[in-house]
Amino acid sequence: MAEIRLPPNSVVGTGKTHPAQAGAKRVRKFSIYRWNPEDVDDKGKPSNPKMDTYEIDMDTCGPMVLDALIKIKDEIDPTLTFRRSCREGICGSCAMNIDGTNTLACIKPIADVQGDVKIYPLPHMAVIKDLVPDMTHFYAQYESIKPWLQTTTPQPANRERLQSPEDRSKLDGLYECILCACCSTSCPSYWWNSDRFLGPAILLQAYRWIIDSRDEFTGERLDDLEDPFKLYRCHTIMNCAKTCPKGLNPAKAIAEIKKLMVKKVV
Repeated sequence: MAEIRLPPNSVVGTGKTHPAQAGAKRVRKFSIYRWNPEDVDDKGKPSNPKMDTYEIDMDTCGPMVLDALIKIKDEIDPTLTFRRSCREGICGSCAMNIDGTNTLACIKPIADVQGDVKIYPLPHMAVIKDLVPDMTHFYAQYESIKPWLQTTTPQPANRERLQSPEDRSKLDGLYECILCACCSTSCPSYWWNSDRFLGPAILLQAYRWIIDSRDEFTGERLDDLEDPFKLYRCHTIMNCAKTCPKGLNPAKAIAEIKKLMVKKVV
C-alpha cells in the first residue's frame, strides 16, 4: 500500500464500527481514513487519525466505491468528508487511495476489491480533513508552467488558430489528463522532492503545450524546465502510468521533453 502523509507525530488508530442493518445479507466492510484537525484528545492536542469501519448492505448500494461513500454520508455518518462531482471519471475530484492504488472512486468497482475496502486520501499530501488532500501546491505547480496557448502573431480574423490533423494527433494521450493527481502522488520522486520536482501530472501538461503546433513559446517553455529538479528528478519508475485512471503515460511525455532538451542543446 502506498504511504500516506499523516499529521505530525501521529499513528492511525482504530475508530468506530458502524454495523449493517439487521437482515442485511450481502455485506461489505469499508475501512475509511478519518482525521479532523478540530478534534483534540484529553490533553488538548490534535487527535490522531483513525480508521472507521462501515458495514454496507450491497443490495441497497451502487456498484462503485463512490456510491458507497455517498451512501455512508447520506445514511450513516454525515461527518464523513470527501470531494466528488461528475461521477463519470471526468473531473478528477474523487481521487483517493483505494485498496492500495490511487484511482477515482467514481470508476472503481467495489467488486474489484477483495476483502475489506480500505480507503485513504491521496498519499504524501497534507490532509485537510478525512479523504480531502490539500491540492494548493499541486495547482500552484500547474500554474507555473503557464498552461495556456502563448503566441506573438495576431489572432486570425473570424476563425480559430488551425492545425493539421497530424499535429492535432500529437495531443492525443495528453489533453485527456484531468489533473486528479493520482500519478504524482504515486511517484516516489515526487514524494521526496515535491517542493521542486514538478511531478508526472504537471510535466505531462507541460509537454501538451510544448508539442502544440499553435504555441509559439516552445523554446521558452523548455528553458523554464531546464532545472536539476523540475524535470530531471524523474527516474522512470512508471508508477504514474500504472495508476493513471485515464490510461495515460506521463513517463513517456517526460521522456519526450528530455529528448527535446537534447535537441535544443545540439
